[in-house]
Amino acid sequence: TLHNIRVMFFEPGLSHFSWGEAFYQVGVTLGLGVLATIFGAIIAFFLSLMAAENLSKPWLSNTVRVVVAFIRAVPTVLWVLIFAIAAGLGSEAAVLGMLFHSVAYLVKAFSESFEEVNPGIIEALRATGSSWWHIVINGVLPSTFTYLLSWTFLRFEINFSVAVAMGAAAGAGGIGFELFMASGFYFDLREVGFITYAILIIAIILEVFSTRLKERYFPSSVKTR
Repeated sequence: TLHNIRVMFFEPGLSHFSWGEAFYQVGVTLGLGVLATIFGAIIAFFLSLMAAENLSKPWLSNTVRVVVAFIRAVPTVLWVLIFAIAAGLGSEAAVLGMLFHSVAYLVKAFSESFEEVNPGIIEALRATGSSWWHIVINGVLPSTFTYLLSWTFLRFEINFSVAVAMGAAAGAGGIGFELFMASGFYFDLREVGFITYAILIIAIILEVFSTRLKERYFPSSVKTR
C-alpha cells in the first residue's frame, strides 16, 4: 500500500492520454457541473418563489416543500443512475441527475433566503398597490441577490465533485472517466496520481474563487471567520 501511494503521489505522469486531452477532459467535467448548476438555479428560482411562505399561499408552499424534500432525500448518485437507465449512458444522464438534486437543494436555500427579507419592505410595496412580480423584482431580489449567488456557486462546487464521480458511472466522460480507466482498467498508478492532482488543483481554484466572491459580497462574514 505504501509503495502504491508513493508511486501515485510522488511519480505522477501520463501514459494513455496527452496533456491536451487532460485539459479537455477537465473542461468536460466542469461543463457538466456548469450546465447542471445554471439550469438548476433558474428552475429553483421560480420554484423557490412558490415555496417561500411570505410570497406564496400556504398550500402551494407546503406542496413544493414536500416535493423537493423527497427529491433531496434521494442521493445525487442514485438520480444519475436512474437517468442513466431511463435516458441511456452519457452526459445527458449525468446532467439530469445532478439537475434534479441541484433544484431541490437550491429551492430550500433560495426560499429560506426569501423568507429572511424584511417584512416591512414587502408590506410597503403591497400598500402602494404593487403587483406580485413587482414585489419580487424590486423588493425581494435586490435584498437576496448576493445570497442567491453564493448558494449557486456553492452548489457548483458540489456538482463538480459529483461530475468527477459520475464520469464513469453514467458514461458521461470527463476526468472522472479517465480516473476510472486508469485505476480500474489500466491500473496505472502514475496516471491516477496525475489525475488526482489535476482534480485537486481545480478544487483549490474553485475554493479561492469562492473566497474572493464572499470577500466581495460578504466582507463582514469573512472577517468574522
